Amino acid sequence: MNKKAILIPIALLTLGAVGYGIYRRIHAEERNGTLYGNVDIREASLAFRVGGRVESLKVDEGATVKAGDVLATLDPEPLQNSLRSAEAAVAALAARNALMHRGYRPEDIAETRARLEAAQAVLAETEANLARQSTLAPEGASTQRSLDAARSARDQAAAQVRVTEQQTHQMTTGFRQEEVAESDAQLRQAQAQVAAASLALKDATLVAPSDGIILTRAIEKGNMVQAGAPAFSLSLTSPVWTIAYVSEPMLGRFPPSTKVILTTDSRPDQPYHGVVGFVSPTAEFTPKSVETADLRTSLVYRLRIVVTDPDSQLRQGMPVTVRRVR
Repeated sequence: MNKKAILIPIALLTLGAVGYGIYRRIHAEERNGTLYGNVDIREASLAFRVGGRVESLKVDEGATVKAGDVLATLDPEPLQNSLRSAEAAVAALAARNALMHRGYRPEDIAETRARLEAAQAVLAETEANLARQSTLAPEGASTQRSLDAARSARDQAAAQVRVTEQQTHQMTTGFRQEEVAESDAQLRQAQAQVAAASLALKDATLVAPSDGIILTRAIEKGNMVQAGAPAFSLSLTSPVWTIAYVSEPMLGRFPPSTKVILTTDSRPDQPYHGVVGFVSPTAEFTPKSVETADLRTSLVYRLRIVVTDPDSQLRQGMPVTVRRVR
């Protein structure tokens, strides 16, 4: 018998057995709750909220930082000058505002009343002089010019009395409510400018928002930077997520809060632990219009698993095997 005729069926049977074994293993893994995914580490782009000249750099690419660590600073002098100017404006407006609320000093009120009494005395004198001139003029003892001058002096004295009376009334009653309200608003506006200047000075120091590793540095000492221009790229060490995908038949086995074990190819004997934090409400990679029963079973849903004990060995995009804790 031809040996090839014998070997070919044997090879086909062997391949079939291997393929069937792989098929059985894959489906056994699915039934046992095994998924596959990749590490997904968040990144943050860090920037100054104000513009200025870079004065110092505290870290470089690859540095491990903690939340609150100083990464870089800007020259603070221009911002300090702005703050001092705003504080001086507040001091001036606060003094005026205090005057508005307290009213005038007793000494000022007494002085105004004394001016009113003096004006009233002048008015009385001019009225008496006008009365004399009015009596003498018909008898020819006084000229018309003298009479007109006495009347003009009386009118001027009366006007001065009215002006002084208004000043005295203003002094004793204080400022109008509208004036006080305007002064209050101006003071609040100046105080807000001080707060803004203080915040700008604080923002001249760029700090790490959370623990992580500096991936890139886009600035140099002495550079002029604009507000919002990227300065550093930070890879966050917490939280560390794993993105995995589950088919629809297994979707019910991985609800939120499900505990899982994660292993990597680099250290399969040292697993990580995680919790399912999010299950996508929509399927991916399959059109939404698919409705047949056969194809519906191939729909895949995204899971976000929070790794509870991450370390530096987990890297962006690293493949992981996810197993449900029994």
